[in-house]
Amino acid sequence: METKNYVPQPMDTSDVKLPKELEQLAEQISKNVHEVWAETRISQGWTYGEQRNDELKTHPCLVPYEELPEEEKEYDRNTSIGTLKLIMKLGFNILSISEAASDKTAGSGRKLP
Repeated sequence: METKNYVPQPMDTSDVKLPKELEQLAEQISKNVHEVWAETRISQGWTYGEQRNDELKTHPCLVPYEELPEEEKEYDRNTSIGTLKLIMKLGFNILSISEAASDKTAGSGRKLP
């Protein structure tokens, strides 16, 4: 079997500061990331188990997000925060519906749906 020399190269978003108002969104995304992961595992026949066992398909993280150990939540947060920062780095603005509506009525000149 040939060894792969894969070197991950995510886009550098270290210069992007996540605005305070997006922190709650990041946490909601983190929870959803876990929910999608858990739904996929369960659909593949995995169940909760105190220890991860690939043969028996048991995993200790098949619990609600709120019951995860903090280090597991941090893994999901890194994914959501990294995604939000990438969106911003690529030049997109993230606006709540109320922010978008006020921009629209303020005549900012930007086209919104």
